[in-house]
Amino acid sequence: MKLSKRLWAVAQYVKKEARVADIGSDHAHLPIWLAREGDLAFAVAGEVVKGPYDNAVDEVKQADLSERIAVRLGDGLDVINRSDQIDTITICGMGGQLISDILQRGIASGRFKQTERLILQPNVGEAQLRAFLTSIHYEIVAEEILEDQEHIYEIIVAEPATEPAQLSIDEQIFGKFLMREKSAIFKKKWQAEHDKLDYILGQLDQARDDVTENVANIKEQQRHIKEMIQS
Repeated sequence: MKLSKRLWAVAQYVKKEARVADIGSDHAHLPIWLAREGDLAFAVAGEVVKGPYDNAVDEVKQADLSERIAVRLGDGLDVINRSDQIDTITICGMGGQLISDILQRGIASGRFKQTERLILQPNVGEAQLRAFLTSIHYEIVAEEILEDQEHIYEIIVAEPATEPAQLSIDEQIFGKFLMREKSAIFKKKWQAEHDKLDYILGQLDQARDDVTENVANIKEQQRHIKEMIQS
């Protein structure tokens, strides 16, 4: 099985002999690949919708991995049992708010013990997710930004903090590791965000209401972005 570029990147952060809960598992491609290539001990592939769940069941059966990968239908971390002894949670391809909500509900239910390694790939809302991780005493230990089929993705890896973790506003927005590296893809992403704000400014120019404050806020965001990608 060949993983997409983004899922392959996620897989590199899963430790050997990990016990993984892959939430929103998308045909169970990640746990199947890990079982074949990454020396996976055990995985739960969780799906909340029946169709994708059935697809994941079929994929795992065809791979002859039913003893190592349990495919379960349920909402978020509800698919995890205490006996699974999960030590790694992967959630990919969702918004940062939804990922945060899944983890928060997992805390409330006791299924997220807050000892697990988290490997997260939000499609949007990265800053919100980083702030949430800090609020639950997690420390971001690695980040990656990559382009896959003309889409740019960020991967956030977090572990329980050994001491109180804090992020500056810049670190929440841009990523504390990504803003240090300032890769070409990082600059491409933020130039695109700057250009989107240009479009919004053009729309506000046609507004009949007083939008002075909105325009000032957007121009400040643009200044902040330019400062980040040009420094």
